[in-house]
Amino acid sequence: MKFDTPAGQNPIDQLKVVGKPTARVDGKLKTSGTAPYAYERHDVVANQAYGHMLGSAIAKGRITRMDTSAAKAAPGVLAIVTALDTPKVAKGRFNTASLFGGPKVEHYHQAIAVVVAESFEQARAAAAMIRVTYVKQPGRYDLAALAKSAKLVSASSDEGTAPPEVLRVGKFESAFAAAPVTVDATYTTPDESHAMMEPHATIAAWNGDKLTVWTSAQMVAWARSDLARTLRIKPENVRIDSPFIGGGFGAKLFVRADAVLAALGAKAAGRPVKLALSRPQIANNTVHRPATIQRIRLGATRDGTLTAIAHESTSGNLPGGSPETAQSQTRLLYAGANRLFALRLAELDLPEGNAMRAPGEAPGLMALEIAMDELAEKLGMDPVQLRIVNDTQVDPEKPDRPFSSRQLVECLRTGADKFGWSKRNARPASVRDGRFLVGMGMAAGFRNNLVVRSAARVRLDKDGVVTVETDMTDIGTGSYTVIAQTAAETMGVGLDRVKVMLGDSDFPASSGSGGQWGGNNSTAGVYAACMKLREAVATQLGFDASRAVFADGRVIAGDRSAALADAARDVALIAEDHIEYGDLDKQYQQSTFAGHFVEVGVDRFTGVTRVRRMLAVCAAGRILNPTTARSQVIGAMSMGVGAALMEELAVDTKRGFFVNHDLAGYEVPVHADIPHQDVIFLDETDNKSSPMKAKGVGELGLCGVAAAVANAIYNATGVRVREYPITLEKHLEKLPAVT
Repeated sequence: MKFDTPAGQNPIDQLKVVGKPTARVDGKLKTSGTAPYAYERHDVVANQAYGHMLGSAIAKGRITRMDTSAAKAAPGVLAIVTALDTPKVAKGRFNTASLFGGPKVEHYHQAIAVVVAESFEQARAAAAMIRVTYVKQPGRYDLAALAKSAKLVSASSDEGTAPPEVLRVGKFESAFAAAPVTVDATYTTPDESHAMMEPHATIAAWNGDKLTVWTSAQMVAWARSDLARTLRIKPENVRIDSPFIGGGFGAKLFVRADAVLAALGAKAAGRPVKLALSRPQIANNTVHRPATIQRIRLGATRDGTLTAIAHESTSGNLPGGSPETAQSQTRLLYAGANRLFALRLAELDLPEGNAMRAPGEAPGLMALEIAMDELAEKLGMDPVQLRIVNDTQVDPEKPDRPFSSRQLVECLRTGADKFGWSKRNARPASVRDGRFLVGMGMAAGFRNNLVVRSAARVRLDKDGVVTVETDMTDIGTGSYTVIAQTAAETMGVGLDRVKVMLGDSDFPASSGSGGQWGGNNSTAGVYAACMKLREAVATQLGFDASRAVFADGRVIAGDRSAALADAARDVALIAEDHIEYGDLDKQYQQSTFAGHFVEVGVDRFTGVTRVRRMLAVCAAGRILNPTTARSQVIGAMSMGVGAALMEELAVDTKRGFFVNHDLAGYEVPVHADIPHQDVIFLDETDNKSSPMKAKGVGELGLCGVAAAVANAIYNATGVRVREYPITLEKHLEKLPAVT
């Protein structure tokens, strides 16, 4: 199905099933502990052995010798594969460093060996017996020290067109110099870990030259092609199975070392091998959100109109890696005639920086939305009103390109009204509640909507059951449920008559899960396949497909009616199709918007911050399932609290690794840190996005939250902190005197 004109009325608009708050169809499996996650697939293949990865103990240098004699003699050991005794694996399209290093070491904890044994404990113990001789080389581990020499680069997060190295519109310097009110400030965000609940894990089994891996992968088609490329085998000889994923946040978009090592270990041992990365290995061996240093300059007239906007960001990565595109949202969020944007990249020898939930916008808004609050204070203007004054309905760089839908102003006004923003005291450090200084903060949220090809296969059987097959994944987002709702709505059956099968590379390739593109695109692909199945059903029943109505398990055309199941009485009907997009996303800027509001209390004795209330108001097209969408948003809001107050990978700038590489040292929010959260979805459809008229929402819930927390802390204390996370020692000594 080609989608190249705005969607008109279609079966989804009935909203009998789609758009209704619906409990997750996989909820019983999740709550009973029977959902099959990768490492727990005990039933898929017999005689599984255990693998354990050995990671490099240095960050940069070479391996000259690996003594495995003691490890090979250890109890239960079946095989050992090292970086020195196996042909070097290839590098996948999405990997910056090799997933199996050596003799050259590119980063700390780069995989250099895998041990296979009868038990996990035996494999781990034997891996510790391998003696490795290294020749260390000097490395570059300190972004701040290298920032001044970082090179200008042109890059995107693979989610849009890369701009020039320095993008200019108008005459920024002269406009900034002439502006009566200006802000010029630098903000920093730290390296962050994905810290998902389920580790990177894989079971691998060979049958001749064919490889099957049961793994935790957000993008099944990418995983298949890249694993085949890495192992130098044909893609058709690789099968990926990933029906449930316990969180990914971008870290599982790409094949990681667990899949490669499990496959190599299984080949060497002649047995299926299961392997999971430990927490320290996840932090240092996989990917992380890179730290940023962001300079923002804003110039405005006395009425708050922005006349000059500049956003320059510096981040670091391994040679060949990409920068964090922290200025991407600033290019689209606010109007302003004179603009300057630039990205700089420092080459570091730290582990790879790559996609983490809302790459670009999440750290970018952490800086931009503080700068907007600083500008509002200088103007003596309400922060909400400043953002409203600078709203735009067109792409600021391309005024002839309108937004497909943009309700940012409504998000802000609705949020202000529902949150009680009018009760906020604009004078910082003015409100107390016992030992707490209380403040309110807000920020705008922004995240682009992305459209990508997605396919599905649907089958109707003689019992009237519709089965959907697509390699789409469920990473905790509710994919099973919204896909089931889409098929039920389109085919005119109840949810109990739909079966959804996901995550298998033998199924048609979907959009996959990432970048908040999964829900809209995967359901659009299912819709396309169902519409094709409707044609087959109508033809089989002798109906005019253009006039047929599918409802309540029946097909009706004029004065004729038949049970849907009758069409498959003799043989099941199967249809396969995909959604393919034209250039509507080029004609119209497709984005999602939010208003985030937060109230905090800061203990005036200890400086500890407690978040007291949170509200997100989102405009993201049609909400396919308000229940699962709300879960996505409140989860993202919680992640924003973590980014604001606690999440930071501490870099050992001498040895080149992340020190706090476990969940004891890398702090994330727990239940006690998160207050009541409210979410409001504006009534919106976007007919330029897809036949579903939906857009993404999962990452929008994160974008802007940290800045709203930071702005609330300033309102509470009068202390402006521009370095995330905002931990107590950064403002404790500057808090108002205790009286």
